[in-house]
Amino acid sequence: MYLGEVESGSRGRWEIQVKGAGVTPYSRDGDGRKVLRSSIREFLCSEAMAALGIPSTRAASIVTSDLCVMRDPLNSGQRIPERCSVVLRLAPTFIRFGSFEIFMGRDEFSGLQGPSAGRNDIRSQLLDYVIETFFPCVQQAHRNRKDRNMAFFREVMTRTAGLVAKWQCVGFCHGVLNTDNMSILGLTLDYGPFGFMDRFDPDLICNASDKRGRYSYQAQPSVCRWNLARLAEALGSELDVAEAGAILDDFMTTYEAFYLCMMRRKLGLVRREEAEDSELISDLLRVMHNTGADFTNTFRLLCCIPWPEDGDSEREAVGPVVDLILQQCASIEELKVANKPTMDDRELAMILSMAQTNPVMFSMAAGSPAVAQQLERMGRLKELLETDQGELKEKQCDDWIRWVSRYRRRLTKECDDGTSDLSPIKDQRLSVMYSNNPRVVLRNYIAQNAIQAAERGDFSETVRWSGVLGHRWWNVCVVNYVNVHGEGGADGRREETVFIDGMF
Repeated sequence: MYLGEVESGSRGRWEIQVKGAGVTPYSRDGDGRKVLRSSIREFLCSEAMAALGIPSTRAASIVTSDLCVMRDPLNSGQRIPERCSVVLRLAPTFIRFGSFEIFMGRDEFSGLQGPSAGRNDIRSQLLDYVIETFFPCVQQAHRNRKDRNMAFFREVMTRTAGLVAKWQCVGFCHGVLNTDNMSILGLTLDYGPFGFMDRFDPDLICNASDKRGRYSYQAQPSVCRWNLARLAEALGSELDVAEAGAILDDFMTTYEAFYLCMMRRKLGLVRREEAEDSELISDLLRVMHNTGADFTNTFRLLCCIPWPEDGDSEREAVGPVVDLILQQCASIEELKVANKPTMDDRELAMILSMAQTNPVMFSMAAGSPAVAQQLERMGRLKELLETDQGELKEKQCDDWIRWVSRYRRRLTKECDDGTSDLSPIKDQRLSVMYSNNPRVVLRNYIAQNAIQAAERGDFSETVRWSGVLGHRWWNVCVVNYVNVHGEGGADGRREETVFIDGMF
């Protein structure tokens, strides 16, 4: 429900909106209510995202009441009473890609059409308002209307590519990336069944109703491009079709450039751009996936990898950090669960039977990304079933030592210009890594603990975590060089990693 706008000079325009206030003309068949559980999740996550530097709508307040509505929080068919709440949201605008779809004509497959189908006059007015108000630089730079509109569409594409790159770099999965949940300004919008990744899994699905993984973590960039294509369709004659297609073709390249730049910063690679960096990042994610490493904690621990020194014994130099990373990796039982195929048992049995009875048809089915994913899971699970915990830990250790050693070799290229004093380079690396690798994100258990306390009338956990998530870069991982006396009386130096408050 729209309440109005506030213009605050240098801080810009803020639209004020409440969600959960009751039935409106847009409630469809729902009751228009928002419950305390989802309200706290939105409040904490929108503020956490803003603190992470990720464009987002904001949550100014939550008001709750004793009125209850029936909800099914686990999608299990078990409805329970939950307290109604209202969230006060803020954003420069809540206009979405879907706002332009109300002018769409009848769809040939669904038979549905927008409530203002064919009203191109209103569509033009809405587009003018959006560009003049929220894209003034685009408005001022183009006198020709079509050129202006194309520049606007390119800017929306660029902002969307940058937004999803930031999501991927912090392990955020939105959960419901339809056109109504895509901001025209490139903001994170509508916090529903979102989730921050724990153990790295490119196939993470945080929405229990997304059985096919349409909105999985790794699918987010391609889904955002698909939504941009729908926006282009909705804008219709306001855009040049060929130019719009060319802009859409630039999306993945733009996204990958944003992503690579941000991932380099997460690794502290800021002085040089090397062709090997993309493969180095891909291999890191592969090792994280294979070992079940925690996404957030592992990136934070990479800050503690020592800079290569002349005369280093590689295994001794990286051993302490690798030991800490291994503590963030999954056990063999956890990996077995994680790699269990998610496809319906009957479908999977039919495909496996096809491998014996109709190899040609099987090869065609195996070419499907969904089927290939399931077969890959089965292969990993088979390997795990033939491995014991000791063998797994040894393999995980070897994988991490190889990658960390490769990363340290890449670090040496940061000072290939002959610089003799490496202290400023080392300091810059750590500063950049700490400022791009949060020590804490809004994990599901954190949100759930705050929700359970709030449902008992205790909002202290919500307040506490709001503060913690707003200070996500606190440097709690400190590496000290200390003198030690080794075996046989030999003196040496080792690195001592200290974790403050037990958090990374």
